[in-house]
Amino acid sequence: MKVLVIGGGAREHALCRSLSLDPDVTALHCAPGNAGIAEVAELHAVDQLDGAAVTALATELGADLVVVGPEAPLVAGVADAVRAAGIPVFGPSREAARLEGSKAFAKDVMAGAGVPTARSYVCTTPEEIDEALDAFGAPYVVKDDGLAAGKGVVVTEDIEQARAHALACDRVVIEEYLDGPEVSLFAITDGTTVLPLQPAQDFKRALDGDEGPNTGGMGAYSPLPWADPKLVEEVLETVLQPTVDELRRRGTPFSGLLYAGLAITSRGVRVIEFNARFGDPETQVVLARLKNPLAGVLLNSANGTLDDQAPLSWSDDAAVTVVVASHNYPDTPRTGDPIEGLDEVAEKDAPHAYVLHAGTKRSEDGAVLSAGGRVLSVTATGSDLAQARERAYAAVGRIRLDGSQHRTDIARKAAEA
Repeated sequence: MKVLVIGGGAREHALCRSLSLDPDVTALHCAPGNAGIAEVAELHAVDQLDGAAVTALATELGADLVVVGPEAPLVAGVADAVRAAGIPVFGPSREAARLEGSKAFAKDVMAGAGVPTARSYVCTTPEEIDEALDAFGAPYVVKDDGLAAGKGVVVTEDIEQARAHALACDRVVIEEYLDGPEVSLFAITDGTTVLPLQPAQDFKRALDGDEGPNTGGMGAYSPLPWADPKLVEEVLETVLQPTVDELRRRGTPFSGLLYAGLAITSRGVRVIEFNARFGDPETQVVLARLKNPLAGVLLNSANGTLDDQAPLSWSDDAAVTVVVASHNYPDTPRTGDPIEGLDEVAEKDAPHAYVLHAGTKRSEDGAVLSAGGRVLSVTATGSDLAQARERAYAAVGRIRLDGSQHRTDIARKAAEA
């Protein structure tokens, strides 16, 4: 099987790493990729938002499967273009991807499916914004209706900050605050059958102790030793399957990766948001624990044959990923700094710890340079979370990137519990 992965972040590196270990994958390509992905896949330049360009590349390569990683190409309809050319593609249509592309659309689908979520208002005027903020009170939860690369949500006690964020959005969803820990649960679906993966928890705030601004994610871990053993089964029955059924009923079947961001509240499980693709950095830890070869599972989703899929098998090991971010992230990050120590990690920490590249590129002389806000996802496995943490942070300690930052408390509470 020849596989083409679209995207160039750590999520795509995690996907490419798993696909490169799959004996059924005879050729692996990625567009546009990054310096790390280049070690396991052949890179190609492409505008990942251009469906015609992606389809032309897939056709030229003779791809048997196209995997669309990021949300922006999905919302732009890239999967539709590839599918129309008769090439199997893992990723939802433009219409179905509105589940992530529009918070208001997601709320409407959840209402139709009877999925438990936070009460909310969709606002387009300053008057509506003030009424909604007043109705719910602090903490205020304000979400840009459109895509915002993981940074469109503000949760704050400060009403002026909440109002300023709301006014900066064309259309905004203001909702009640959900208490309790957050969980990410992915499911692979072909529009009918839903195959849940293992849950993970990510860390959105920039600084230790969940302080600082929201980011795209500073680390993650799996499994969740504190979670109810029946959590996956419950979420499949009350959230994932009803949502997939509702979208099919509406004539916009969802095929690909459905990501449910959940709050485990005092009143039960509530959906915070849906995404239409693998989450970053949770993908890094979930795929580290998946034992099944990945390509066949994704192809079954693309072909509508998930009911033929053998049950998924999971390692008992724990996995932790720690994001190394560039200076000044999540504001305007500094780029172009050399990254050192990657060879040391490969030499001393493999196979239990490894580095997945997010924002990197190679210079003309072959050096690896930072090329984005989140630069690396250092991922490790261990017999439990404590060992996985220890291995991940030992590997982080070998990496040298001027001005870089990372959280030191990823999975600490769970490991110590």
